[in-house]
Amino acid sequence: MTVDAHHHVWDLSVRDQDWITGPGLRPLRRNFTVADLAPEARAAGVRRTVLVQTITVPEETPEFLALAADHDLIAGVVGWTDLTRPDVADELARLRELPGGRYLKGIRHQVQGEPDPEWLLRPDVRRGLAAVADAGLVYDLVVLPHQLPACVKAAADHADLTFVLDHLGKPPIASGEREPWETSVRSLAALSNTVCKISGMVTEADPTSWTTDDLRPYAEAVLDAFGPDRLMFGSDWPVCTLAATYGQVLSVTTELTHGLSTGERAQLFETTATRVYDL
Repeated sequence: MTVDAHHHVWDLSVRDQDWITGPGLRPLRRNFTVADLAPEARAAGVRRTVLVQTITVPEETPEFLALAADHDLIAGVVGWTDLTRPDVADELARLRELPGGRYLKGIRHQVQGEPDPEWLLRPDVRRGLAAVADAGLVYDLVVLPHQLPACVKAAADHADLTFVLDHLGKPPIASGEREPWETSVRSLAALSNTVCKISGMVTEADPTSWTTDDLRPYAEAVLDAFGPDRLMFGSDWPVCTLAATYGQVLSVTTELTHGLSTGERAQLFETTATRVYDL
């Protein structure tokens, strides 16, 4: 049974997704719902998913928890809350008490949009990360390559918190460059409290002309660095639809990991996500 450890949904009639701007993202300017995802997931053999936050507004996480309570497909939620708020521990506890609160498995912030490359190392953010650890949740990292050194420091300083690197740390696949991304990723993987999602690659490549060979060096790097017991598959639907269908994303990930044993494949496609997110 395959677990999709990373996807999104949004309803533009509820609120705008202000990051969807410009002609390249125009196909995403419509609603994407669980009802849209479900048949694609079933066709691909995916039976459980992790729904991940998209924007930094406090209303989204309660809505996602309610969705998880209403849909068997969603087994966990990575939500958002302001890590810098003084009462962040109380807020995490409040979210846990909401309808569907038991589905809250992790927290994420769009660190990729922060101008300070060491945002994760700020004292107020460190306090928030400690609260996430105390709550028994994990922390998803959505960062750009130049922010990875701060991720390494943060993970080293919070050994009791599991850090999940989304989208391989967004390597520059389109340009074919590997450094300094690969060195930083290997430094992060050297810490035992880190995990990585094989996700988001098709949109970091050229979305109109990518090939499996374009993705291979990056997939092989994280396979070698983390190992399949600390890797998990994520579709990044519907963002992936800019470059590939849901089925194509699963297919190319399968192709990129064809050298794994049956047990290792089960780790990457199911058991790592089940363990890390306590699904």
